Formats: sequence, structure tokens, C-alpha cells
Amino acid sequence: MNFFKYSLFLTLFYTLFGIYTPVLAKSDAEKQKIEAFFKDLETFTAVFNNIKQLYVDDVDNKKLFNHAIKGMVSGLDPHSGYLEPKEQKNLLESASGKFGGLGIVIGMKDEAIQVISPIDDTPAYRAGIQAGDLIVKIGDKPVRGMTLEDGVELMRGKAGTDIRITIVRKNKKPFIVNITREIITIISVKGYLLEKNIGYIRISSFQNPTAKLLKQTFNDLVEENNVQLNSLILDLRNNPGGVLNGAVDVSNLFLDKKGLVVYTKGRIPSSNLKFKIKSGDIMQGLPIVVLINEGSASASEIVAGALQDHKRAIIMGSTSFGKGSVQTILELQKGYGLKLTTARYYTPNGRSIQAKGIVPDIELKNISLENEAEKSVIETKEKDLDGHLEVEDPSEEILSTQEKNKKKQNKTTIEKLKKDYFVHEATNLLKALTVLSNQ
Repeated sequence: MNFFKYSLFLTLFYTLFGIYTPVLAKSDAEKQKIEAFFKDLETFTAVFNNIKQLYVDDVDNKKLFNHAIKGMVSGLDPHSGYLEPKEQKNLLESASGKFGGLGIVIGMKDEAIQVISPIDDTPAYRAGIQAGDLIVKIGDKPVRGMTLEDGVELMRGKAGTDIRITIVRKNKKPFIVNITREIITIISVKGYLLEKNIGYIRISSFQNPTAKLLKQTFNDLVEENNVQLNSLILDLRNNPGGVLNGAVDVSNLFLDKKGLVVYTKGRIPSSNLKFKIKSGDIMQGLPIVVLINEGSASASEIVAGALQDHKRAIIMGSTSFGKGSVQTILELQKGYGLKLTTARYYTPNGRSIQAKGIVPDIELKNISLENEAEKSVIETKEKDLDGHLEVEDPSEEILSTQEKNKKKQNKTTIEKLKKDYFVHEATNLLKALTVLSNQ
């Protein structure tokens, strides 16, 4: 379709619909909406025409339409996006739980890429990347003007290749971090017996088998302890979320009453879902502390919110990220995709997580028990992002890797956990609760 034909098509489109507007409209308000729609369409057409006639280079229609669609979708919120085939492929790779890259969950903040959370045991995690860090340059390319998908594309790459990123962190001058890409295999559950009767379980992300892995890990800890644990620390810090069903199943492992785990509300009936409790508390009502921080998002907020509302656990740490929205992946023609926010999460008591997060019962500052300078992070929340998935089951290879890693638990790791301020405070609280419950 050449330029003249395109203009003629839009003119006919406008004329035809303009004629039928009074017939289609059932009220003055509807007439005004339709008239406003065509005024906006006129503006779009005028801009398109000017680009085609006046822009310094000739731009094909497909490129212009792709830019227009991307802008329309990305302007909705930070989590919606129009995905070209390569971007759709990258998303599916991430969803599989195994991909080549650095191991960080990212979002947009102003004109920088913001780290929501590093993933445990990945190159980014080992390089010291922190939740809240701002990535301002990838290699020699400034992030300003990039889309989130552009940033992902640059940071992804073949395992063994190096990448240089420039980081801005609160109270520090911009600094460069050199990282070697690896095949990222997400290890979602780890468990340790901190001391007699006190268990520690870390969930780094939520996948469909996460609840099963957690139950296996818990049983291993009980076996190591020789008797039932009398208290448990569930660590959800820097957990960026994942599959909704994984969060619901994990919550159900600690709840033993009637009610809801979480519910969602959207504009269409299929977006309004209720997830009910399936009783079966593996801790048999004994004390639980859940650790969260500003890197805890989405599915981890669902678990923390459910256990908090049902008064099943004490939440410790700092206010969580506040991602309380549901994204649906829609497949489009020729490999394109649409990631669209379709609903919001609500805790059992009707609290919206979106842009608010879960406020802990006991607030803790991010300090160290070791003789180190306190590490500052930029406390960026969902509400700070511009514009104010479900994951498939991991492969057998990933589950096998998780089993191997669980066998690497050692005294060094446990000692490191004991020097973690959040874990230290949670342990002391659980000891106090155990003493009170025995009186």
C-alpha cells in the first residue's frame, strides 16, 4: 500500500465511521467518546503523514507501525510490552528457568535500567550487583533511550563471553563491573539447619515445582534434626517472584484453616480469580518468620501477604517491592507477542500489593554484623517505575542441579547465614517465641 493509497484508506475509514457515528451511539456520552476517538485518529494520521513526507530518511510502514504499537503498550505500565519474535524467544527462555546471561531481574526507572533483584548463585549475584542498582551503560552503549527489551538483548549472550556494565548506586560514584556470562540455571529452594530445631529455607524464585522442592527440603531438615523442627525461617529476600501457582502452593504448606491465599481482580470475568487454602501446615502451627526486603516482589509478596493476613507468620525486614499486577502473555501472528497487565493481586484481607508492597511486622535496617561499611542500596519500589509470567516447569536438568546444590550445604554457608543480620534477628525472635510457647 503506497502513501497515497494509505491516506485515501484512512480518509475513507474516517468518513464511513463518521457517517455511522450517530447510528452506533446510544447516548451523548458515547457520541462524544467516538468523536474523541476519531480526533485522536486524525492526529495519528497527521503525524504519520508528516514522517512519511518530511523525515530525513525514508522509513517503511512496518517499522513505523511497530514503533507506534510498542509506544502504545509500553506507555501503559512498566510490565506490559509488545514483543518482537526475538524478544518473545528471550522471554520463553527466561520462563524455562535456563538461559544465557547475567542473572538479574530488571525494570525501567526514569531513563535507566533498574535492578529489581539479582538471582542467587549467578554471575551478577557473585559480582555484588544489588537490588536498586541502576545500570546506566551496557558496554559502550548508554542506556538512555533504550527500551527494557533492548537492555535484555545486550546483556544476554553466549556463556563464557564478557560484558561490562556501568552501575550507579546511592552514595557512590558510578563504577564499572565486568561480568562473564553463564548459562543461568535458577536454583529455587535451599535449606539449612542453623542450629538444633531451627530450620532455614531460602526460596529465590517461584516455579511450579517450588512447593514440592520446599517440602522435600523441609523433610531433609527434619531428618537431619532427628525430630520435628520447632521453628522455621523462610527467606524471601530478593525473590523477584515467578509463577502464581507456585506461590499459592507454598502458602498452602503453612496454612491450616479456611479462607483465601490470594485473589485477583481485572476488567473481564476470566481475570477475577480466587485461590482457596488447601489445609496442610507442615510446621503444625509452630513459629515461622518470613524475611522480606525491597527486592521481594510479586509471588513472594503473595506468600508474605497470605501468611501475614492469616497471622501464621511474623514478617521481618523492609517493605517489599510492590508488584501486585498480573501479566498475561498473548501470542500474535508471525511470532510476535503481547505481554499485557490484566489484573491486580489482593491479599486475603483485601489489601492491594500494587505500588504499596508488604509492610513487615518488624522493620529491620539493612546492616551487617561483620566489620564492614554498611552497603547502601537505592530503595526503588514498583511505585517508582515509569508508568506506575507465568513460568513453565523447569527441566529435569534444573531439578537435578537443585539436588546437587543441596548436597553442597556446609558449615561455611551456615556460619555465613548466622552473620546475616536479618537471619540473626529472626533466630533470636524464634528462640523467644519457643520459650514463651513452652511456658
